[in-house]
Amino acid sequence: MWDYEQLFEIIAELVMHHSPSGVESEINQFLMQRFAALGVEVWCDRADNIIAKIPGLNSDRAIAITAHKDEIGAIVKNLGDQGRVEVRKLGGSYPWVYGEGVVDLLGDHQTINGILSFGSRHVSHESPQKNQQEDTAVKWENAWIETKLTTAELEAAGIRPGTRMVVGKHRKHPLRLKDHIASYTLDNKASVAILLALAQRLKQPAVDVYLVASAKEEVGAVGALFFTQNQRLDALIALEICPLSPEYPIEDGKNPVILSQDAYGIYDENLNGQLRQSAKQLEMPVQLVTLSQFGSDASIAMKFGHVGRAACLAFPTQNTHGYEIAHLGAIANCIDLLKTFCETEFE
Repeated sequence: MWDYEQLFEIIAELVMHHSPSGVESEINQFLMQRFAALGVEVWCDRADNIIAKIPGLNSDRAIAITAHKDEIGAIVKNLGDQGRVEVRKLGGSYPWVYGEGVVDLLGDHQTINGILSFGSRHVSHESPQKNQQEDTAVKWENAWIETKLTTAELEAAGIRPGTRMVVGKHRKHPLRLKDHIASYTLDNKASVAILLALAQRLKQPAVDVYLVASAKEEVGAVGALFFTQNQRLDALIALEICPLSPEYPIEDGKNPVILSQDAYGIYDENLNGQLRQSAKQLEMPVQLVTLSQFGSDASIAMKFGHVGRAACLAFPTQNTHGYEIAHLGAIANCIDLLKTFCETEFE
């Protein structure tokens, strides 16, 4: 039986390390230290992936399990007047998801706190903000970051076009809702926690296992594509969230999800069958789904011919790409299922 409090704490620790796509050094340092402390071989490759290797009984074969470490956010477009910074989306982010509040601008020399702002409510049709109240959702083009700094002060902190914006650490501390965890960036920090748990518990897999905290997934699975192009693999399994929505036959709770298809193509039926068999060994119910507006390291790598077989294992999540909520039991069950799968003779 998993200690949910311990699992909550490690996810919370991961969440508090900023990692917008392409600026992931904060989480990289943490992961390098954690994997090294667990006594496994770990390195950072040229694409900024953090990779831990667990040697298997059969070193002629290898599989990889990926969990992307980057998060969505925004990217600075322009430094405006009077300390107002214009940003545009980075990955699948929407300003209305964050709401007005504290965000962090990750400057080259200093992190600057700002307020994501949409304008006053007490306005008439003469103000453009009126449309946001009545007709259309707020877009990045209509929002700005209020810093109250001069342009020179922003530039001195290393704020420039290309600087990343993420929701502020001020607002990132996760919340426990009974057996659920609620937080920004469970996609995909909770999956990275699964990698750390596997590094701790997986002692003698059947084949070599690469645990890959992949970079820049939210902007095209860049890290996973680099890794799979340079490392021969017999299979790739991506760890992900699974959106809870009326259009999908998925229920909230402890049961993990195995994907059959997403926007990038179909997953490997034989590999999915082996995952289902591992779940059966554990008497663990799993849910099956096809998703439309979704992609993973695994489906993208398979589409581009980097791996012959790929699968995606996920945990049900509310409010995906927002303030996400997931059952800690589903995350724990992903760990147990993958441990059993890796220790089973790979077909």
